[in-house]
Amino acid sequence: MTEPTSLDDIKTFASKLSPWAHLATVGADGSPDVTPVHPCWEGDTCWVMVGVESVKARNIGNNAAVALHWQVTEVGDGVEVWGQARLATDVETKKRLWDDVFDYDLNAFAPGGPENSPETGFLAVEPSKAIILHQYGMGGVDRWKA
Repeated sequence: MTEPTSLDDIKTFASKLSPWAHLATVGADGSPDVTPVHPCWEGDTCWVMVGVESVKARNIGNNAAVALHWQVTEVGDGVEVWGQARLATDVETKKRLWDDVFDYDLNAFAPGGPENSPETGFLAVEPSKAIILHQYGMGGVDRWKA
């Protein structure tokens, strides 16, 4: 059974699953790459802290299409989000995210803070579609599309 849902419902459901998700990007050679991340939402934008020279950031420079998959529960509930990503490295955005968006201490990963961590950036993922899977989809799928 497929049911429509809202992006707010997707975000709420994902927050109950895990603070961790897996981010899939595509390299210039067409090869996929998947890595665990700790995403945080600001409105309808999903943000991920990255190194500006990381595989994730380099892949986004070649192909902005991404997917996120939140870790599933024991019964198989999960969330998937697809969208387009862009890399933000400007200090103003970094300050805003550092102070108001992320729910963990970013200084543990970038001790220079937003002003003195030029090697640190953030991926902004603008979702285009998402699903909630209940019991790996066997219990139903809730779908959202922009």
